[in-house]
Amino acid sequence: MKNYTIAVLGATGAVGQEMIKVLQERNFPVGKLVPLASARSAGKTVLFQGQPVTVLEATDQAFQGVDLVLGAAENPIAQRFAPAIVKSGAVFVDNSSAFRMDPKVPLVVPEVNPQDVQGHNGIISNPNCSTIITVTAVNALNGIAPIRTMTASTYQAVSGAGAGGPIELMQQVEDLRAGQPAAAQVFPYQIAFNLIPQIGSEQADGYTSEEMKMQNEGRKIMHLPELKVTCTCVRVPVVRSHSISVSCHFDVPVSVEQARSAIAAAPGCRLVDDLANKRYPMPLDTSDQDLVFVGRIRPDLTDPNGLALWCCGDQVRKGAATNAVQIAELVLA
Repeated sequence: MKNYTIAVLGATGAVGQEMIKVLQERNFPVGKLVPLASARSAGKTVLFQGQPVTVLEATDQAFQGVDLVLGAAENPIAQRFAPAIVKSGAVFVDNSSAFRMDPKVPLVVPEVNPQDVQGHNGIISNPNCSTIITVTAVNALNGIAPIRTMTASTYQAVSGAGAGGPIELMQQVEDLRAGQPAAAQVFPYQIAFNLIPQIGSEQADGYTSEEMKMQNEGRKIMHLPELKVTCTCVRVPVVRSHSISVSCHFDVPVSVEQARSAIAAAPGCRLVDDLANKRYPMPLDTSDQDLVFVGRIRPDLTDPNGLALWCCGDQVRKGAATNAVQIAELVLA
């Protein structure tokens, strides 16, 4: 098997580090790893296959000779380097939101729309973390009958805000235990023992940018251009793994039994649905692995053609790093 030169743009961040970890776990054919970051991080080292690898500064020239770039940087960095990556002949699998809604750029969840990878022109986008987890959970239902609308609420872990999120949560817990005020820097308010019902910037009609991703990205991934989604995104004091409550609405009834059978057989899913024995998806159970757990499947009492469910998935892995590596595997295949 051929080995490839793989660059990770944003290699010192939480998602970049997870990408390097997942490359090793999945035995990706890496002949050479090129970790890239800002000038202030250049010279640091990351471990790959038990050996330290020096982090290089991201420049236009750094992509020469690279076969594939995994992007774990913010939008401005992705936009800054995308032309150089494509010009170098590498394929850019980008975790930022910079190119997700570009009609020329595939937006891919490998368990849902792997065929879309074939249409790339050098850039493939990794969807939003909550969108990935949700569409992985509900795509099997969409195979039974097209989903027309969804109502979703996301319960997003603090690590979704970056490495500083868990640090701030833990520090606030310790400060409050000691009778000290809880300082908020990463989040706009105290997150310890609290919920914050805003993630992202304000958009039209009182929705946030994070909430609109569920509709806009879901349409593109599942090939449902008329899909309508009402979404509320909430930051919760959980360290890792996002949870989503979602109701799907169809033109025809879909039974609970049909749904359970389809989800149990769906790639990337694990059915955990036994309310009588208190078995259902939870963030603690889904952290540091790649399956989306789905349960609490039941009729939507407001709609005879609706089903409600609850799903959880690790947003750092399946919601970001693992999904990007899976896309890279499709590119090589």
